Amino acid sequence: MDAINLLIAINLVATISANWSGTKKGLKISLTKVVERPNTYLQKLPTNIAALVLVLIILGIFNVGNLQAINDEKYLTIRVVGLLLFVLFSWLQVFAFKALGDYYTQDIIILKDHKLIKKGIYKFIRHPQYLSQILSDLGAGIALLNYLIIPIVILIEIPLFIMRAIYEEKILQKYFKDEFVNYKKHTGFFIPFIG
Repeated sequence: MDAINLLIAINLVATISANWSGTKKGLKISLTKVVERPNTYLQKLPTNIAALVLVLIILGIFNVGNLQAINDEKYLTIRVVGLLLFVLFSWLQVFAFKALGDYYTQDIIILKDHKLIKKGIYKFIRHPQYLSQILSDLGAGIALLNYLIIPIVILIEIPLFIMRAIYEEKILQKYFKDEFVNYKKHTGFFIPFIG
């Protein structure tokens, strides 16, 4: 295992630990306080693909699915850029999840007394968790030079998370009406001030 793979492993353990308590809480809340939970493949398929990518990242740390060029010095710069993407966006995902607080769930749902979160990173973009998931996974794939992760992220994960975000916005607009329309005017979809 080289230094970049080791740093990926350390960051993965740290960010999973940072997310663990919220994930357990999110599961409990989603089972007890749900007002609306749409029945759609976008509930589980994007998160299942993200879980598959997580497994592939763990395997990639041990050089499963990585190109042989991983040991070639000429790819060091691109691997470091991938590592920086992975670290930056995996922690941005943690901060986005923390900003949601009691309204964090893994499903697209509306909870009793649901509030539209417009603080933290949500002041600028509406879907920082999805953006962070995509870019941290892509960064890990690049850092590992993994020929399995990169195509899955580009061809499957990106379209699914975009569709999920669009669907989620329809639900939020239905529930929050003008408040969401106004919020949408002042924030970006995935990129600040765009969309």
